[in-house]
Amino acid sequence: MKVELISYTKNPEEVVAAAINQCYSQKTGKELLETMPDEKRARLIKQVIASGHTSTIEHASFTFSIEGVSRVTEIQNVRHRHASYSIKSGRYNPSHSDFIIPPRIAESKEAMAIADDWKKKIDEMIEKYKELGIAFEDIRYLTPQGTKTNYIMTMNARALFNFFAERLCNRAQWEIRQMATLMLKECKKVAPNIFKYAGPSCVTEKICWQGKLHCGKPDRDKTIELRERFQ
Repeated sequence: MKVELISYTKNPEEVVAAAINQCYSQKTGKELLETMPDEKRARLIKQVIASGHTSTIEHASFTFSIEGVSRVTEIQNVRHRHASYSIKSGRYNPSHSDFIIPPRIAESKEAMAIADDWKKKIDEMIEKYKELGIAFEDIRYLTPQGTKTNYIMTMNARALFNFFAERLCNRAQWEIRQMATLMLKECKKVAPNIFKYAGPSCVTEKICWQGKLHCGKPDRDKTIELRERFQ
């Protein structure tokens, strides 16, 4: 897996801080962008994120190149609808036996032997279908969900906060959690004052909204009580 931040809003924290202060200032957004001291910028960002009024952080967007992840993770990813996706076509870019091996399978010689045998069978199946004149666009219906893919994804900072809250949770599936970890690392390089407040709720709020299903990291009784209060 490779995750790279390939584009983002120029001066994202300056833009966000100007947007926050615009609501209360007579100055123009351009004036605020050019004159606001660093200390005030950091304070405004912290204040607006702590208050939960995070519409202003939508002014910063981030574009990632995601490489070598499974269709399983792609499907989970596109459930985050406040984003834009451009995904490698499985119809025009044939791929079949090149798929992601989960760690719990890779760690077992016996399990890997089964996976290797399965790969050979997939290759054999595809060749037989080709001999029958069947196009890959139909053959691919029978290929694994673990097939590797690449895509470009763009999210604004507010959507990323939601993404990180859900996908950095210990209950998220291992691959998308790994991807989210790499994405957050990239974001912190260019907007540290914004993304130091991003993460799963057990870290950012010291509570878990998974109720009885939570991993036990925060106080179990407190999180169950809070969850049931809103059900």
